Amino acid sequence: MHALWQTVHKAVETEGRAVLVSVLAVEGSAPREAGARMIVTREGIRGTIGGGALEHEAWEQATRLLSHGKPQSFLSRHALGPDLGQCCGGRVDLGFEHFDSRSVPMLAQWARESGNGTLFQAEFVQGPHAIRTALMEADVSLPIEKRTETLFVERFSELRQALHLFGAGHVGKALVLALAPLPFKNVWYDPRETMFPAYIPANAEPKRLDDPDALHFASDDFVLIMTHSHPLDLALVATALRSPARFIGLIGSKTKKMRFQSRLRAAGFSQEAIDRVICPIGLADISGKEPAMIAASVTAQLLIVREQCLSQSAHTDRTPARRVATGA
Repeated sequence: MHALWQTVHKAVETEGRAVLVSVLAVEGSAPREAGARMIVTREGIRGTIGGGALEHEAWEQATRLLSHGKPQSFLSRHALGPDLGQCCGGRVDLGFEHFDSRSVPMLAQWARESGNGTLFQAEFVQGPHAIRTALMEADVSLPIEKRTETLFVERFSELRQALHLFGAGHVGKALVLALAPLPFKNVWYDPRETMFPAYIPANAEPKRLDDPDALHFASDDFVLIMTHSHPLDLALVATALRSPARFIGLIGSKTKKMRFQSRLRAAGFSQEAIDRVICPIGLADISGKEPAMIAASVTAQLLIVREQCLSQSAHTDRTPARRVATGA
């Protein structure tokens, strides 16, 4: 959940009490991954830990906590098949934390620190809430990493994939809307400033495109090219190929792909470099040409590539260092 502690803080300030339910660890198949969160108040639920029997039991436990007089926290472990009759077959560790008005200063502090990218080490022991220790390093690939049976490392800043999107036509507009609720940070280019719509999602930054040769892309960047001009598309592809960009996508037909490949070879690019360009874009099994259909197909493709990147980085071993104790 984006801006988790800000949301919990506001919920407690406005409604008096809130219970945070966190998926702390998962073994085997489960409805949601570690890091999924659900906030329960007397007014309702924000977020989800996957629905079904697990979420229903968690909601019932949270509502019981809301009726108690003081904050408390604890761990709850569930075997989804034997305990809940779910077909997933996995095991899930849930953390429950009950906050009330006495928790507001601590929640405000956690909101500030998590907003600055601080990583927390959280220990679930008997008490009013998990004991959290701020850590120096925030470069972890998972929202929650289990260290011991009761000790977890939490990252609250969302890992957003950098995407450079070129073109504010019909497909570009549909794609930006499709990506709005997803973990992408989009820089949206077009030489025609009047093409940008009045409403632009918070994770998209519009920019006027002036000089394709002046652009630079990092090794983890995604580049997606769909402008109104084939010459401009070609110039942008050439710039992207000179960079270490992770993904280079070009809207177009197989005929456009063949023509671009010929022109790129004439410009001195090797076949190995040219093969980095994905064209046509989107999933092959989705053939619809409506802008929203193309946007859905391309979004699915981008999510697949993002998952592959996260899977590769998850194997890197990182050991964050302690900084100071906060909110304990």
